[in-house]
Amino acid sequence: MTTYVLDASAILRFYDRESGWERVAQILTASMARRAELAISAIQWGEIVGAVRKKKGVAAELRAMGILSRFPLEIVPATAEYAVRAAELKVDRKIAYADAFAATLAREIAGSVLLTADYGFKAVEDLTQIEFLPQK
Repeated sequence: MTTYVLDASAILRFYDRESGWERVAQILTASMARRAELAISAIQWGEIVGAVRKKKGVAAELRAMGILSRFPLEIVPATAEYAVRAAELKVDRKIAYADAFAATLAREIAGSVLLTADYGFKAVEDLTQIEFLPQK
């Protein structure tokens, strides 16, 4: 069974019904049928909350969290050790710090696939398997 590490961009594409949202829906559906597992960094989770709140307001934020809570999504806490590994990846590969959390999580889960719409992850595609959603 594949574990998908979700980047905030993938969830936001799903929520906003933007390019690639159908693929995210397919993976979310597979998780409900126990054909896939889902994980997301707490940092990415916070990015989703902030983006929805900024773009659509508090009510939309609450709606989004309600929708997402229906899926068996493991939210992985950002420990001090995890934060150090993400910081090292940020510096070594010149990616955004929040993105480094997602990439670090994907590296730690054997055989996982990082699902993203953020092509900045090209800087780490040699370190973990990445599935890129289509560009807008």
